[in-house]
Parts: sequence; structure tokens; C-alpha cells
Amino acid sequence: MNPEELLGQNDGQQQAPKESPLVSLKKDLEFYKETLREVAIEIMVEGLSAYPIFIAHQHEVNLGEIILDSNELNTAWTVQVSTLEEFVEKGIIQADKKDHFTTNYKAAEDFMCVFVVVPEGANFVFYPYHNV
Repeated sequence: MNPEELLGQNDGQQQAPKESPLVSLKKDLEFYKETLREVAIEIMVEGLSAYPIFIAHQHEVNLGEIILDSNELNTAWTVQVSTLEEFVEKGIIQADKKDHFTTNYKAAEDFMCVFVVVPEGANFVFYPYHNV
């Protein structure tokens, strides 16, 4: 048996590598970044939270509030806004891990905290508002 058969490639044709969804996320975050920065600062100034979190997804997520709808803006990703407090309340971040999260949280004036949700799972990413 040929290695190509084991990998599901047949007829000697190579499959093009699938583009990571993070490529389109980066494009959308660049497009959204000024708006997201304003929202993060507003959350902090109003005293709602010192730790705003944006949720980026391409499916439905029941967390936070939609602020940028991909259907309305013709983009690949929808972005919702939440806070560390809601993540702890809903058990996404365990209460005993809250201090670890806040220690690693980057300055919200300079970086957006994005909880990226994809079919394979979810993870936190800190994306700079300005190119560094």
C-alpha cells in the first residue's frame, strides 16, 4: 500500500492544504480593531469589568452580546463581547483559575482578548490593536 492511500490521497493528486480559519480571523480583527478597542475601553471606563473578552465565532455562541454580526457586515466572523466575570459565572474559566487568567491578561488598552471558538475547540488569543 502506498503512503498516499493511507493519507486518503488517490489518483496521484495532491490535495491543496486547507486554509486555516485563523487567516480570515486575522483579516476580520484588523477590520474590527478600532471598534473593538473602543468597546473594551468603554467597558473598563464604565466599571463593568477590568477584563473585557471578545468572542470570535462562525457559529452560534450563547455568551456575551453580539456587537459585530458577520451577516450584517459581510465578514467571516461574528464578534460578541463579554467579561471575565461572565466567563467565571458560566464556568468557562474555573473560579480557582481566575487569578492565573488575570496574571496573564495583557493590557486591554493595547491588546484585545479574543476567545476564538472553532469546531475543534476554543482558546484565548491576545491580538494587538496596533502593529508591534
